[in-house]
Amino acid sequence: MDDRRNAPEGRDHIQSIERGFAVLHAFDADRPRPTSTDLAEVTGLSRPAVRRILLTLQHLGYVQPVDGRWRLTPRVLSLGQHFTSTNSIVEVAEPHLARLSETTAESASLAVLDGTEAVYIARVSVRRIMNIDVSPGTRLPAAATSMGRVLLAWAEEPQIERVLSAGAPAYTDRTVTDPKALRGILRDVHSQGWSLVDGELDAELISISVPVRDHSGSVVAALVSSTSVARATPEEFRADVLEPLLATAARLSTDLGQPRGLAAREQREGFF
Repeated sequence: MDDRRNAPEGRDHIQSIERGFAVLHAFDADRPRPTSTDLAEVTGLSRPAVRRILLTLQHLGYVQPVDGRWRLTPRVLSLGQHFTSTNSIVEVAEPHLARLSETTAESASLAVLDGTEAVYIARVSVRRIMNIDVSPGTRLPAAATSMGRVLLAWAEEPQIERVLSAGAPAYTDRTVTDPKALRGILRDVHSQGWSLVDGELDAELISISVPVRDHSGSVVAALVSSTSVARATPEEFRADVLEPLLATAARLSTDLGQPRGLAAREQREGFF
């Protein structure tokens, strides 16, 4: 007998669904049209198992075969649309993001923490060439991004440890990878109430993030503004953007139910 079935998580765990999502997640920018063999190698599943999953996903309309390879169909977009339509924070945030972007002439985004990554859930872009093309659903490493550091600065210790223990690859020569140094950065972020990252994920990118809180005062998202080094130095960007970013986060937090004046008190709470 499978011992895992005797544990609560074992009884409630449906392995076939987990494997189905593993196959879906294996479709990415490096593998937009993989073969079943490619998917088996990436997921660690057997080729017969991958084939059955692909045929099921095809029946449901999420993938389709093309010349011996597989590709996602537009139906997968509905998964993200369902999140947007059922998650009130996105609807509430959109007008705030639009006003912030108009005020700063820079992109404005909202992100949440998912595992070791920060995920964009809403974004207003400016018409400008950036080295990193992001849109709702884009996932970036939490440890190397300003939004990820804001979210981690108010996260519980197990979540922080999970991210730091996963290791942080050096995306550029500026990327901070040492776990001890990252903990120090998170303490600073928690203390000052914002995070600025300059060239750690992409050498040409600067971003500033601040926390967004809900009715309980908990940090539920990070508000992000980003630009390129061709447009501003980190000091100039901070001087121009931080104040409207903080003001926008305060208004958004109020719309999410946070009582006025709570932010300063709650900022001191959390793991750090």
